[in-house]
Amino acid sequence: MKDIRTYIPILDWLPKYKKSYLRGDLLAGLTVGVMLVPQGMAYGLLAGLTPVYGLYASIVPLFFYAFFGTSRQLSVGPTALVSLLVLAGVSQFAETGTEAFITMAIATALIAGVIQILLGVFRLGFLINFLSHPVIAGFTSAAAFIIGLSQLKNLLRINISRSNFIHEVLIDAFRNIGDIHWPTVALGLGGIAFILLLKRINKSLPGALLVVILSTAAVYLFGMQDIGVEIVKDVPNGLPPVSVPHIDWPMVKQLLPLALTICLISFIESLAIARTIEAMHKDYRVVPNQELIALGVTKIGGAFFHSYPTTGSFTRSAVNNDAGAQTGVSSMVSAVLIALTILFLTPLFFYLPKAILGSIIVVAVINLVDYREAIHLWRTDRTDFMTMIVTFVATLTLGIQNGVFTGVILSLALMIYRNSKPNISILGQLPNSNKYRNINRFEKAVRHNQILIVRFDAQLYFGNATYFRESLEAMVEKEGKELKLLILDASSIHDIDSSGIKLLLELMAFLQQRDVQFYLSGAIGPVRDILKKNGLIEKIGTKNHFMYIHDAVDAFHKRQKPDEEDSWSPDAVQTNDEE
Repeated sequence: MKDIRTYIPILDWLPKYKKSYLRGDLLAGLTVGVMLVPQGMAYGLLAGLTPVYGLYASIVPLFFYAFFGTSRQLSVGPTALVSLLVLAGVSQFAETGTEAFITMAIATALIAGVIQILLGVFRLGFLINFLSHPVIAGFTSAAAFIIGLSQLKNLLRINISRSNFIHEVLIDAFRNIGDIHWPTVALGLGGIAFILLLKRINKSLPGALLVVILSTAAVYLFGMQDIGVEIVKDVPNGLPPVSVPHIDWPMVKQLLPLALTICLISFIESLAIARTIEAMHKDYRVVPNQELIALGVTKIGGAFFHSYPTTGSFTRSAVNNDAGAQTGVSSMVSAVLIALTILFLTPLFFYLPKAILGSIIVVAVINLVDYREAIHLWRTDRTDFMTMIVTFVATLTLGIQNGVFTGVILSLALMIYRNSKPNISILGQLPNSNKYRNINRFEKAVRHNQILIVRFDAQLYFGNATYFRESLEAMVEKEGKELKLLILDASSIHDIDSSGIKLLLELMAFLQQRDVQFYLSGAIGPVRDILKKNGLIEKIGTKNHFMYIHDAVDAFHKRQKPDEEDSWSPDAVQTNDEE
């Protein structure tokens, strides 16, 4: 039975807590908390909720992750991407800002949390590996565009209907271009410029908080709300109420696709961040399946405190780490700061302009546009580049959720395609050595007369068995009647299923008809066990199994009659090398 500390990591690190950690945790917690106040409000607005729900999502989930998470610097809470997913998914069933919308947003957190816990308990975290990096880069880049354009309503103060389709947003914006409110535009663009400038001067400066303070003061002092600048107005004070989320089976069926999408994206996002930061530390390990459980608990626990779905934030996690966070205590400090803000400071946000919240969101998502990855893939791998572009375009044109599922299907399709046609190499002997290499990569590699040596670089299973047989049969046909021996270098074959066994038998029958011998070289232990279990060891012949290719070649030459002696000799290889 596993130690309880495996499932509740805080029981492992808290007893070992050192006084020297406290300063870094306090400083990091306060720094992230200061960032999270304006960000949380902005993301709450982005999710189609009121700003206070972004603050609710910044308290309890942080405590739960500190208890159950394996990363000691990951900062969870509301993020732009998940907020947009909530808006995109829930708005299909309820009007934004309504009680029904709020109920469904909280229910989504509960459903997504249950799914993540089940994936973690059944150790299914490996499934995330089937979503390729180009797909993730394409999706997040497109989502950044959609998030940015969704803020045109707040930055320009024009009527734009909420949509997950970029063309609909642009058409709506163009139609209402004459209604632009220029004081709002000046405020929003000024906020973006101010935050970016402070980042350029010093990344540790709380640009978002400072712009909130300055803009709120400006609106109050100059009465800008009277000339049409939209403000947040009343932000409820007090800690989030505790209640059981309202949920029923029809709602579960409606929200399940959204919950699955959020489950997938939040895990990818959080695990990528956690592993990046883990590499900078040597005193702990991030455990993917436990991360699933931790993220699930944060969502479920948060749902009982009016929180919509949360996940790890790259920006806040990086700041948390850079500010000196040593343990999950830093997240607890951030949560306490948010709680104090909700208890005592919400009246100060009455005059906060919505344009500034829009500018905070735009700055936050700028880094999601991964153009560097697109350039890199264009130069190094055009297939992956096209995968990224297709996912990017699908997300922009088909919507957020459909973009995710398109990416998943594309990842699986590419994996299947690549596995169905693995590399097959013809090998030749390097001069003055017993080593054999691909003749297309090593010019000096020399082939032996009457012998075809082939290496298959993958497991042999139902997905590529036919390709394996057809490729080898084509090679044998091309060699013609001079071919007397086919040596299969099996050193790169790590597994064979029943389809692979069947195709091997068919290949041997094909070779027998053409009076071509079949030798096997370099088969690893598990593969030899499979061959023995299926009777292929005997059918191939124990004398035709070799550990090394050169042993197989030597055996063939020794077994030849004098009048069939291979004309190859070491001198010929040496001569070739000299040429």
